[in-house]
Amino acid sequence: MRALKEAVSEGPTPDATERQHARGKLTAHERISLLLDKDSFQEIEPLRRHRATGFGLEKKRYPGDGVITGWGTVHG
Repeated sequence: MRALKEAVSEGPTPDATERQHARGKLTAHERISLLLDKDSFQEIEPLRRHRATGFGLEKKRYPGDGVITGWGTVHG
C-alpha cells in the first residue's frame, strides 16, 4: 500500500511530463497549481481506479488512473 501511495504522489513519470511539455502542455497537477492558491488543493481518493472494460481499458491500470479530484481555493 505504501508503494502504491508513493507512486500516486509522485505523479506522472519524467518521460510523460516531458512529452506533455514537448506538446506545449502542462501536466494536470501543474495546471491545478497555477489555478489554485498555494498549498490549498486537497486531493481526495488518489487511489481510485476505473472499472471500464471496453476498448482494452481493462489492461490499462495507472496509479491514480489519470484522474485528479479534490478542492482548493482561488483568491481565498
